[in-house]
Amino acid sequence: MEIDRTDVAAEVAAAFTAYEQALAAGDADLICGYFWDSERTVRFGLADHQYGLDEQRKWRATQPPLPAGRRLVDPIITTFGPDLAVVTTRFGYDGTATTGRQTQTWVRLPVGWRIVTAHVSVSAAATG
Repeated sequence: MEIDRTDVAAEVAAAFTAYEQALAAGDADLICGYFWDSERTVRFGLADHQYGLDEQRKWRATQPPLPAGRRLVDPIITTFGPDLAVVTTRFGYDGTATTGRQTQTWVRLPVGWRIVTAHVSVSAAATG
């Protein structure tokens, strides 16, 4: 198995960047479009969880946009062959010491790259 293929990492980086832009814009439909359209999609959030994309669509429709000033810290994309990647990053917001952590598993599907599982957590301690 080829790990860290640069061509695959570039494709996933483009999808991840577009996802982050949708997240910053608060575009719930576009955000959900980056997830696998399946009841098997899982997302664990800060104080929530969704099993299946339909649950996530309902949840996202009620959420306010993210605070302004979201910044990513040390994003890492690790690829496994041509069709699987894991993206990890820490994130923060201007004016806060809170550090969040985000992990996404991306799979190349017939419709393109999609997130099949995601986990977001937060630490009150600044980790730099």
